[in-house]
Amino acid sequence: MAKKESYFKQQNIEFSVDRIFIKGLGGMAHGLFASLLIGTIIKTVGTYIPGVFGEFLVESAGYATQVQGAAMALAIGYSMFCPPYIMYALAAVGLAANSLAAGGGPLAVYVISLLAIFCGKLVSKRTPVDIIVTPAVTILCGIFFAKILAPPIGSIATALGTLIMWATNQQPFVMGVLISVLMGIILTLPISSAAICAALGLVGLAGGAAVAGCCAHMVGFALASYKENKANGLAAIGIGTSMLLVPNLFKKPRLWLPPVIASAITGPIATCVFKMQMNGAPVSAGMGTCGFVGPIGVITGWFSPSEAAAAQGITAIAPGAADWAGLILICIVLPAVISYAVSEFMRKKGWIKEGDYKLL
Repeated sequence: MAKKESYFKQQNIEFSVDRIFIKGLGGMAHGLFASLLIGTIIKTVGTYIPGVFGEFLVESAGYATQVQGAAMALAIGYSMFCPPYIMYALAAVGLAANSLAAGGGPLAVYVISLLAIFCGKLVSKRTPVDIIVTPAVTILCGIFFAKILAPPIGSIATALGTLIMWATNQQPFVMGVLISVLMGIILTLPISSAAICAALGLVGLAGGAAVAGCCAHMVGFALASYKENKANGLAAIGIGTSMLLVPNLFKKPRLWLPPVIASAITGPIATCVFKMQMNGAPVSAGMGTCGFVGPIGVITGWFSPSEAAAAQGITAIAPGAADWAGLILICIVLPAVISYAVSEFMRKKGWIKEGDYKLL
């Protein structure tokens, strides 16, 4: 056992929550963002620009979305500190896993990339012909696992995502609250909410509730902490990530109440009142106002539904004034007003002290 642990340490093989879930899922989300998500945004913009430049944007978006599997696998490898030959070989593994898993591609890429990385690290730099052995082992093991595991993983992820969307349609109020609150909390924790939404293919009303919850936590924390962090914090938390406040929240969990309350209110408003659907790339459902990706995902879904949304029979719509008003209220206005009001009430009661939200 001691020899095995020593060998794993030498090969930088680590079985920890931080390495596997936080870094691994985070890397997957970054890879998906840099391929499918940004490609979807570019395509949507290009569709409404006439002439050669618009055609160039649409063509560029096509290339970006085609490499989503490879991009996710490479990003996972980078986030897990893979040696170069393993990371380069992961491109083929990611391509295979994403292709064989269909709608559940992101989850399959994540699981299979982890297995391929483990196999690659076992032999990395252990032979005189590392340039041949390491990438060969990584690719062959990865594609072997992809052939066996990717189809069932894809089926499970698609079924689970479909079940969540079905439940949301049946009970939009209850599911609106649950999805909004849970996804907002996950977004703030060092776990990738974007990766979870992508893995489940979360679109439709369920995706809309996820957008509401994630926006509520980012905008909510930005406003609740404004007294401590001013404009810099407003931008860093509201457009960057609410994860910056994790140390504060671990010290005093009650600081979570303002955005949690906001998300519990905006979620069912999104599903029951405005019937807001997120039919763009599923990954954007878990991004919130980070670079305004969440609201942009809703907008792109109106005009150009993603493959996941199209598989649910969702088609493009012409948004009306109520759709735009609902988007602005749910993603920006209501989270800001509710969170600020709750935080001020808590400050007056002494439940929040001056400096509690100060970025560390």
